[in-house]
Amino acid sequence: MQVRRLTTLFVHGFAAVLLFTNLGAPAFAQDHDHGGPADSASAKPSPQQNELVQAVRAATARFKNVTSVSGPGEGYELSFGCVSGGEFGAMGLHYVNMGLVGDKEIDVNQPEIILFEPTAGGGIRITGADFLVTKEDWESNPKHTGPPELNGQLFHLFDSPNRFGLPPFYTLHVWAWKDNPNGTFTNWNPSVSCDAFNPQTPN
Repeated sequence: MQVRRLTTLFVHGFAAVLLFTNLGAPAFAQDHDHGGPADSASAKPSPQQNELVQAVRAATARFKNVTSVSGPGEGYELSFGCVSGGEFGAMGLHYVNMGLVGDKEIDVNQPEIILFEPTAGGGIRITGADFLVTKEDWESNPKHTGPPELNGQLFHLFDSPNRFGLPPFYTLHVWAWKDNPNGTFTNWNPSVSCDAFNPQTPN
């Protein structure tokens, strides 16, 4: 799916509103330089943040043994290749569940995206989860009086214009399975690399 089509789907508020889809074409490592060290939180989580990490681990533990690039299943599909941020590190591989993106809500037990990193030999290894909702979808709900959060952890706002040509959206990475020296909830993880990613690896 091309960026133009994604933008259209965002505008119309349909389920396929995520930035990371690239169906029907080879997936290549992508650079994304929004956010860096300035976004970093303390590398030592508070007890409340540790509680969030444990909740995300519980929600994604069933994917710990997933090693095939075909992904975890259950509606999660690899999108946008391997996301790299240069000197900031990488986000890695995003396996996106479009149905969860389209429900316009945030639930710690149902992350919109499962994060993996490529491993030598064409495999993958889980690193965490990413929660995502468009700004328009979130703010159109009168029950929401502020930005989204989980366990007191505020989401990052990716404003517009952005390199994806998409409307503003909120996102929160939780590095539940991979330590991040810059902080558990920052966008980029310098311990994650796209070097082993091979878009030609058979599923």
